[in-house]
Amino acid sequence: MTDVLGSHPDIEVVGEAVDDAQAVACVQSLRPSVVLMDIRMPLVDGIEATRRIFEDPNNADVRDLILTTFEEDENVVSPIRAGASGFIGKGAELEDIVKAVLAVYDGDALLSPVATRALITRYVAEVPRNSSAGTPHFPELEQLTVREQEVLVLVARGFSNTDIAEHLQISPYTSKTHVNRIMDKVQAHDRAQLVVLAYESGLLTPGQQN
Repeated sequence: MTDVLGSHPDIEVVGEAVDDAQAVACVQSLRPSVVLMDIRMPLVDGIEATRRIFEDPNNADVRDLILTTFEEDENVVSPIRAGASGFIGKGAELEDIVKAVLAVYDGDALLSPVATRALITRYVAEVPRNSSAGTPHFPELEQLTVREQEVLVLVARGFSNTDIAEHLQISPYTSKTHVNRIMDKVQAHDRAQLVVLAYESGLLTPGQQN
């Protein structure tokens, strides 16, 4: 896989790691734009390695793409909380993995928001709810304007910035500005974390389309 990635004219492979410690060390020293992280690694898994990477605020601009087997890995919400930008299956064609790396680097679609949303919907719907705890409180949502909450719902539904602009009849620049402001206010690393927030807060429910 390294040879395939390295042979692409727009990708430079700057380092490799065999376990979590090496992965964190590589990111600290090399500051890559994108990390392709295997969710199953020796010592600790890719989720914990991702979390350790993003504990350092200097890595805030790094994009983390999780290489996973969806049918085996039961929790896809944890990687998003840890800072992952998206997922790609281990069974994917190499050319699709290359496209995924480039998509994550681009920072807009973040590896098919529709696919990411479908995964999040599936697992957030199965997160146990503690009825005795009452309705969860998400104070970060109180910082958002009505328009920003509307944009957040559209992001969670898998809309790109262009899709949001067309849906709300605003310019793509305004759409992107809204998304960036939302991420800043709720301290989200990227759009994937906005998806989790929208579902976990109840702003959007699985299967909801409006």
